[in-house]
Amino acid sequence: MISLQSCILRPWQWSDRNNLALHANNRNISINLRDSFPWPYTLDDADAFLNLAVGQTLTRFAAIEINGEAVGGIGLESFYDVNRFGSEIGYWLSEKYWGKGIMSEVLRAYTSYVFQNTELVRLEALVFSWNRSSVTVLERCGYGFEGRLKKACFKADQWCDQLIYAKLKE
Repeated sequence: MISLQSCILRPWQWSDRNNLALHANNRNISINLRDSFPWPYTLDDADAFLNLAVGQTLTRFAAIEINGEAVGGIGLESFYDVNRFGSEIGYWLSEKYWGKGIMSEVLRAYTSYVFQNTELVRLEALVFSWNRSSVTVLERCGYGFEGRLKKACFKADQWCDQLIYAKLKE
């Protein structure tokens, strides 16, 4: 568990099921994430995610808890082979808590925790070019812009560019 000023980062639990479905069921969240984060987000979707996440370490999946509720998440997707010392980082937060600096605090603390507790030397994030809020969070937390991947994905019935940001272990 990681206690922060605005929230707690902790492992996911089965008791998070209802809050996960409640807070994740938001098109304004899902539009900025991969299609594997569905909308609408149902209790069945929460079950499927929790089947993966419960029992994992914080360096794989962490719940963002505010006032006793899981209201978001952050985690890693491991790379393999010659890229095995890097991972992709992803995160989301209930719209109710946007604009309060919470995700910047979470990303900064989680990045530090991962670098201190794993052999990873590189974390990277892929962001849809329209997601200026996530770009701001990444830049505030010391992630550097590495490039634009043109027409790299198809989201919301359109081709879109992705921006790649990365942070290296110091």
